[in-house]
Amino acid sequence: MIRATLDTAGSVIRGSERIHYENHSPDTLAFVWVQIEQNIFARNSVTYALNQPPLHFAGGAVFDFTGKGFLGGITIERFRAIGRELARTEYGTMMRVELPRPLAPHRTIDFEVAWHFPVPPYGGGRMGRIGTRLYEIGQWYPRMVVYDDVHGWNPLPYIGAGEFYLEYGDFDVTLTLPAGFVVAATGTVQNPLAVWSATERARLARARASAQRVEVITKPEATAHGAQRTPGTKTWHFRASNVRDFAWAASPDFRWDASSWHDILIQTLYRPEATPWEEANKMAWFTIKHFSETWGRYPWPHATTVEGLIEGMEYPMLTFVPSIEKREDQYWVLTHEFGHEWFPMLVGSDERRYPWMDEGFNTFIDYGSAEGYFTGTVYGDTVRRELLTDDRVSAVPGAEQPLITKPVESRDLAWTAYQKPALMLTILRDAVLGRDTFERALREYVRRWSLRHPQPADFFRTIENVSAFWAGTRSSARYASTCAVGRSGIPSRRISSARSRTCRARTSTGSGAAGCTPRLGSTRRSIRWPPPATRRSSSFRTGGRWCCR
Repeated sequence: MIRATLDTAGSVIRGSERIHYENHSPDTLAFVWVQIEQNIFARNSVTYALNQPPLHFAGGAVFDFTGKGFLGGITIERFRAIGRELARTEYGTMMRVELPRPLAPHRTIDFEVAWHFPVPPYGGGRMGRIGTRLYEIGQWYPRMVVYDDVHGWNPLPYIGAGEFYLEYGDFDVTLTLPAGFVVAATGTVQNPLAVWSATERARLARARASAQRVEVITKPEATAHGAQRTPGTKTWHFRASNVRDFAWAASPDFRWDASSWHDILIQTLYRPEATPWEEANKMAWFTIKHFSETWGRYPWPHATTVEGLIEGMEYPMLTFVPSIEKREDQYWVLTHEFGHEWFPMLVGSDERRYPWMDEGFNTFIDYGSAEGYFTGTVYGDTVRRELLTDDRVSAVPGAEQPLITKPVESRDLAWTAYQKPALMLTILRDAVLGRDTFERALREYVRRWSLRHPQPADFFRTIENVSAFWAGTRSSARYASTCAVGRSGIPSRRISSARSRTCRARTSTGSGAAGCTPRLGSTRRSIRWPPPATRRSSSFRTGGRWCCR
């Protein structure tokens, strides 16, 4: 459980959590790694020392990975276990914590953590605030690093261009804010009588039965709310299951629209002056329906998007999207951020190493979404041609970087991580496999790796398994592949990977408070190479689970 308070006078967030950590790996652990991403804004941050090029998108949007000079960082007030403070060393956005005694397989340990940090006005393009009237909050609590069967611990620093590699689990979070604020967050509200008015609850009930938007907070009501100051504070209580992160947004000025598709509540919250967002709920409704019907059912109870300062950012059940005048551009950013609910929120790839596996896959499915929403229009009929335009501009012989390039080493991240893999998938679908086979294979990839951590080879293997693409050339191709991985001459030999690691963690705050619980978990993994065409994915989760109860 996490218990946190927002002090708008200084724009400071203070929080505490309790982590119950269970080692499900076959290894004995002498230490753990914890992510403390707010240190990307610390005075000695490596991000400020580097000259990372910003991410430029068509239409002029610029994604700056720094805090634009803001100096902040997180302060860890305590990190305790077994009644004593633990030795810890901060390495920028990562922190190594020495355990009081080695943690054997299947044993547990409880951590108690307290922390605070100032909220940056611009938080690397992924979180921030507008004065004291709008907060969009991510990367805000200490969380466990993934311990998986490929690399062991994964303490790669958060520098900016590379996003996140996170565990799945259950969160129980309480947020105390000024009483006039409306909050949207990962998870479902547990105390609706305390935080919503009778009118809002009645309208929300209508929205749950409606495919058309229902105004839960109207424009006049939002304007009136913004003009008044409500004394005191209000505590919001959320719970979320099977998610890899928890984010939230808050403002006293929100308009709030809602609708429903197949019991999934679809919500849009925006400021009164953001008139392009009056269509946003319809766009969100179509997006969730389209992706669910095409690639696999959206698994969580709500899909919510918030308008504000962030150019586009995704979290489980919650996205941050700006207001854009051009209708086609507004749809593109909105559907793109919701597409991330499939990649990487559902299929939990390693964004810090392989952004093409989330940004690229997502960009590919976004084109289908845009074609569907704008079907019969010039835009809908031609939008995918952007890939060929981008190819002519960016695919410069001698200068172009491989698709596998790490994000922090990419000179043109918009091409390498977004457009290039989307073009690759389009060619794979239209020129190699055919639409039906390709879509069946990608749906199977989503099914196999939901709530798991696939590596690039897992994607390649799934496409091969489902399409049987190499069936006609199995002997030569698979002997070549066997040699490539260093196993000579025996294509059916079993290769044991690095030992699979699974740990479980539970977080909770102190007495009487809701708590946060991380859990990490997996078992030993064995890979058959080359993979039989009918082989299914491994039955374990790579890495572990992070939960907050």
